[in-house]
Amino acid sequence: MTTDTPARLLTLLSLLQTPREWPGGELADRLGVSRRTVRRDIDRLRELGYPVQATKGSDGGYRLVAGKAMPPLVLDDEEAVAIAVGLRAGAGHAVEGVEEASVRALAKLEQVLPARLRHRVSTLQAATTPLASGDGASIAPETLTVMASTVAGRERLRFAYRAKDGTASRRLTEPYRLVSTGRRWYLVAYDLDRGDWRTFRVDRVSEPFATGARFAPRELPTGSAAEYLRQSMWGWAESYAFSVTFAAPVEFVAARLPGWLGVPEPLEDGRACRVRGTSGGAPEWTAVRLAMVGCEFTVESPEELVRSVAELGGRLSRAAAG
Repeated sequence: MTTDTPARLLTLLSLLQTPREWPGGELADRLGVSRRTVRRDIDRLRELGYPVQATKGSDGGYRLVAGKAMPPLVLDDEEAVAIAVGLRAGAGHAVEGVEEASVRALAKLEQVLPARLRHRVSTLQAATTPLASGDGASIAPETLTVMASTVAGRERLRFAYRAKDGTASRRLTEPYRLVSTGRRWYLVAYDLDRGDWRTFRVDRVSEPFATGARFAPRELPTGSAAEYLRQSMWGWAESYAFSVTFAAPVEFVAARLPGWLGVPEPLEDGRACRVRGTSGGAPEWTAVRLAMVGCEFTVESPEELVRSVAELGGRLSRAAAG
């Protein structure tokens, strides 16, 4: 019989988180308690915010259902290892839409993983080779989780950095945000040695170390880390609006065009769509990114982007002919 109430509640919660309905008698047998104790424990879980549904009758029982908020989950060893391996496999490559959330989840999970499970995760990851897509650089998951932890905890971060020209340096920063462009990860941080804001490509970072020193967040020169990164990458140039029609359905274009460039809207026949978006990059870069969608398209505006697409098309045609 389990007399430790917190331990019994965790065991009960673990059972209820499996996708089935548990008869009260079976739960009582599993826990080594009476049905009355099971009912009291169910009430305790409900008070803690777990939506436990009960059905009456000889075939009735208890099951955990979806509620208004996400309650804490209880994972067994195999489930924790599976989730950590999956998050690690994807964390090194920026995946649009879930990038920051996946890294935060990985940082939280690895913080509480026992040593024996950390070893299993590392062993499994070392034995597998992911087939990476795109031209983004691969990043060690440990680098991302250390950075995510310092961003969340407002903790100063020290690391080694290799600049574009190969120059090596040591940086002490106040990390503000991790930003993904869909190809690469960047850290937006205040560089204490240089007394100014900086962006760092995470694939050029090594030996990240959380110093333990807390700091009060500073105010960014722009409204968001994503906007600061955009202006930093493209020389603080003004962004411009564009309109493009693709000869493909919304689903096709949305799966191949970064969301921050714009959201495709279906046209009347449903076989084509239009994207009205903004870009801060050079028109030549936007032309290349539109061509990478992989279908026929027409640039409606602005004129600079129309010319860039025409020049790109001519250049590619000459390259193919030669």
